[in-house]
Amino acid sequence: MNTIHVDVVSAEESIFSGEAVFVALPGEAGELGIKPRHTPLITRIKPGSVRIQKADGSEEFVFVAGGILEVQPNCVTVLSDTAIRGKDLDEEKANAAKAAAEEALKNAKSEIDIAKIQSEIAIMAAEIAAARKFLHKK
Repeated sequence: MNTIHVDVVSAEESIFSGEAVFVALPGEAGELGIKPRHTPLITRIKPGSVRIQKADGSEEFVFVAGGILEVQPNCVTVLSDTAIRGKDLDEEKANAAKAAAEEALKNAKSEIDIAKIQSEIAIMAAEIAAARKFLHKK
């Protein structure tokens, strides 16, 4: 079977490293699907789910809070400040963080603070959606 090596790395650790037959993730311009021998590519990715279909037919699921994607014909690398394995996602914790950010937005004074908090809210919303998707897949 034709495979591609996939590495998903956060600032803290390697989240996934292995062979896959297909990878799907949220690119800036829309959903990206990558198979072995894909055309080389470097792009930013949005917060969302990285779905890795492994050669054995199982699927690995990782939430990323944005980052960079590099694709080479035989290797895919996803670099993200924050990456969480699907099994480690906590919808309740993400909901609490989103609510706290929404409360902070009410008290924000500067445009920079508002933009930063709005970005946090968007990331938490994407994490909540990823957690729901992962939990309903089980």
